[in-house]
Amino acid sequence: MTADQATGGPGGPAQAMFAADRASRGLGIELVRAGDGGAVVRMTVTGAMLNGHGIAHGGYVFLLADTAFACACNSRGPVTVAAGADITFVAPAREGDVLEAVAAERVRYGRSGIYDVTVRRGEQVVAEFRGRSRAAGRLGTA
Repeated sequence: MTADQATGGPGGPAQAMFAADRASRGLGIELVRAGDGGAVVRMTVTGAMLNGHGIAHGGYVFLLADTAFACACNSRGPVTVAAGADITFVAPAREGDVLEAVAAERVRYGRSGIYDVTVRRGEQVVAEFRGRSRAAGRLGTA
């Protein structure tokens, strides 16, 4: 954790949220950076993530993008959750591929926001994701 994150500076809320995210961390997802409405996360595709065609199951690619989205929209606080998301799969990922998801805030309005995430393997785009967020204040309330 950086000094900024420890003091609640850039990425602090996202770092705290990610530290408690057992699902993402359990899959080996790494938070590279978060702050100012953006985030970068990374994951290596394992054999357990392959579908019946021998390529990465789309659910894992979505989860990676969703994690980047969550870190981006929580990078400034307050607690923010997904209101909806969609993904377009562009290219397959295979076992051993290192995928990086880069999230960027497009707009925030009221308690809502729109974020775009690009998932890449090196320079090749694997998927494009768009997430819609809603600041919740406290979990369990809208």
